[in-house]
Amino acid sequence: MIPPGEILPEEEQQEMFEHFRLVVDKGQEPDRIDRYIATHQEDTSRHRVQLAIKAGFVLVNDVPAKASLIVRPGDIIRFVMPYQRRGVEILPEDIPLDITYEDDALLVVNKPAGMVVHPGHGNFSGTLVNALAFHLGLGKGSDERMGILVHRIDKDTSGLLVVAKTDEAQMSLAKQFFDHTTERLYTAVVWGNIKEDEGTVESYIGRDPNDRLRFRNVDDPEKGKHAVTHYRVLERFGFITVVECRLETGRTHQIRVHMSSIGHPLFNDARYGGSEIRSGTIYAKYRQFISNCFTLCPRQALHARTLGFTHPSTGKRMSFAAPVPADMTALIEKWRTYVSSMKEEF
Repeated sequence: MIPPGEILPEEEQQEMFEHFRLVVDKGQEPDRIDRYIATHQEDTSRHRVQLAIKAGFVLVNDVPAKASLIVRPGDIIRFVMPYQRRGVEILPEDIPLDITYEDDALLVVNKPAGMVVHPGHGNFSGTLVNALAFHLGLGKGSDERMGILVHRIDKDTSGLLVVAKTDEAQMSLAKQFFDHTTERLYTAVVWGNIKEDEGTVESYIGRDPNDRLRFRNVDDPEKGKHAVTHYRVLERFGFITVVECRLETGRTHQIRVHMSSIGHPLFNDARYGGSEIRSGTIYAKYRQFISNCFTLCPRQALHARTLGFTHPSTGKRMSFAAPVPADMTALIEKWRTYVSSMKEEF
């Protein structure tokens, strides 16, 4: 569980959910489950508990609970709640947002590369949350709605995020992400020529003990979280490959870790070895070409292109797409031109 008020660095926000466990005291009088949790869990309203119960996030003695359930001494309560940043002062900032869709319940925003999602770790302004606070009309210093985001993407990854405007929408969307029923497709440029046209990487992902800002595949499920990435080749350029990645789970750095683990790190991903030449020739002309490519796309080449989910209010299935941004498009086109002029090398 994350201690109340603690702000996690952007790269450490592994999950958007807090996991709780309560054991009902021996002297506890029988009480409704929603009232018991609300009175025994700090900063949790009864309304939010009821929404969590409706979403199936609350178990009593490993059985899904109903709001009318009466808890008794010795009962073990386990529940999950979408993570709320408590005690964090947010300053609304008039930062332009690329809004793909918006209604009374939610909005979908296309985040640019370079924008941090949540304040923290030296980034207390200029974040997506600061921009959302302004857009939603939240007061200066407000922290009451910092649970509106139900998922995240890395600072240097571009693409689509859904934002909930109400507790009901947040809980519904959070449940979909938790159950892996959302659709998330990414476009990535990776090093090397992937042999298979498509494949799946499945592992447990945990923090790298030698570098707290990196994650890696681990053998022990107790030290990591289950992660599944499906990939499909879109275009080959010999020394690099353009792929589509479909997330079945959503762990921190999942695509970056998985593609690196099979020998194909994301192009220009400094944290996972992609910011150095991984395939190609040793000639100075080629090295200069790669340097120019890094300048053209000065971040990991990863874009959250498609996002699909069921609307919390209407029950309608919705899908949104954001075109690959200019830096990645220019990078891919540069490789196309290079390959067409150097066909004899392939």
